[in-house]
Amino acid sequence: MNVRLFSVALSMAGAALFLFAAPAAAQWTLMGGESRIGFVSVKAGDVAESHYFREMNGAVDADGAAEIRIALDSVETNIDIRNERMRAFLFETDTHPEALIAATVDLGAFSDLPVGGRENAAFAGELTLHGVTAPVETTVTVTRIGENRVLVETADPFILYTDFFDLGAGVEKLREIAGLPSIVPSSPVAASLVFEREE
Repeated sequence: MNVRLFSVALSMAGAALFLFAAPAAAQWTLMGGESRIGFVSVKAGDVAESHYFREMNGAVDADGAAEIRIALDSVETNIDIRNERMRAFLFETDTHPEALIAATVDLGAFSDLPVGGRENAAFAGELTLHGVTAPVETTVTVTRIGENRVLVETADPFILYTDFFDLGAGVEKLREIAGLPSIVPSSPVAASLVFEREE
């Protein structure tokens, strides 16, 4: 149930924004309905399950300030009671309703990327999750899918650990409620995010 994972994946997305340079006055907006951040949890030793978030928003402004927010209440595990338990005991969304990724990006770094072109790039920013802010570093792949649209994806699945964001107690609570022998405190995360440049 390593929620931090996908949150971090989101940070990668924000980073990728810098890859598709734009005119100085332009803003790039995250297309939440076309984007996805998913993570995998492993319980009882070898039972892997896939989850994702249904709601997110974000943008990179004309000065290169990037911000992405994930609504943690929108976690989707395909089991209603598990959704409720993650909200209540893992994310504690009453007091921590969203995850935030923030970074300053170079809007001119990949201005020559043609439509159909792909580039890998390193990203460094900050992730705030469950009241904890920590630096995030990862690699993203940016594909220019249109003159004013880019697709940002995790270059490789990456692993995060629940203790980094004070989620260990929540993982243990979920394990107890479900009567499981274990829940692995680390998970792979993947992101596929579409951004559109405002004219």
